[in-house]
Amino acid sequence: MNAFKLSASIAVALALAACSPSSETASTDAPVTSAANTAPAEGIDVANAPADEFMAAIAHHCGQAFEGRIVTNEPAPTTPDAFEGQRLVMHVRGCDDPTRELKVPFHVGDDHSRTWVLTRTDTGVRLKHDHRHEDGSEDAVTMYGGDTTSAGTAQRQEFPVDAESIATFEREGLNASVTNTWAMEIEPDQRFVYELSRPGGRMFQVEFDLTRPVELPPTPWGHE
Repeated sequence: MNAFKLSASIAVALALAACSPSSETASTDAPVTSAANTAPAEGIDVANAPADEFMAAIAHHCGQAFEGRIVTNEPAPTTPDAFEGQRLVMHVRGCDDPTRELKVPFHVGDDHSRTWVLTRTDTGVRLKHDHRHEDGSEDAVTMYGGDTTSAGTAQRQEFPVDAESIATFEREGLNASVTNTWAMEIEPDQRFVYELSRPGGRMFQVEFDLTRPVELPPTPWGHE
């Protein structure tokens, strides 16, 4: 992977510049902000630069959508897989405050139920999976994920499953998921990877081509 480095100040400026008006509707674009107003809000750990750089790298693509493909799915599924054979598209939106939160819908064919929510915390980054039904109501398994437990890098952040998510999985009988770790990797203008792994060899990865923006997909279910 080609490494890249951004200073924390450049990363914040990049995040804000990337979210200036584009083909996305005004409701999903960040307003233009002067340099005097780019300081992180109170409570943000500005010393943890990799988290800021990671968020800025994704925000660089605000208002754009990209097609992906499954690059790893092990062990091979023995039953029909919801992702195989479907068009996979990510859309970077929800960029009103990109240094604090980003929303990235993950469209699987005609299924627009999934949105990745990335939130900058005091200690790193939180990933949650917002799952909705077509009528906008919440799925029984939603807002699961976890927080980073290490600084990570500007290119990669890992999210071990949190206690709230474990409780949800156990309640719904999804016991295999209680050991989940999610990860995301990004090389701006090159590639983005979404990853799910578990002990014992489970590995699922979708890689998105950031060199070729595609037509914007529909609004994800339950969002404006």
